[in-house]
Amino acid sequence: MQKRYKSSVLAAIHETAADFYSIGIMDEKTMHHFDEFCLPPMKFLTPRQIAAIRKREVASQSVFAYYLGVSASLVSQWERGEKKPSGPSLKLLTLVKNKGLDYVA
Repeated sequence: MQKRYKSSVLAAIHETAADFYSIGIMDEKTMHHFDEFCLPPMKFLTPRQIAAIRKREVASQSVFAYYLGVSASLVSQWERGEKKPSGPSLKLLTLVKNKGLDYVA
């Protein structure tokens, strides 16, 4: 999967930093700072968008939750807007949105 950047200049900077990191010139903490600075933040999904993704994949909340590695009650809370997905859950939801549930299966 190709990374997306805030700009072409930041893409070049990030790729150079990644090269430095891969050969041991840059430490992991510094590389994380470059990631935060150069890569765009994950876009949040609304409760309606999450429900639409699940329905498009023709999956019950339980099945959808199983593939995402979360509980069915958490999926229900996302779809009702009681909680918002973040971190790995948001990343997986974005992958399912863009590639389909089979991509994470």
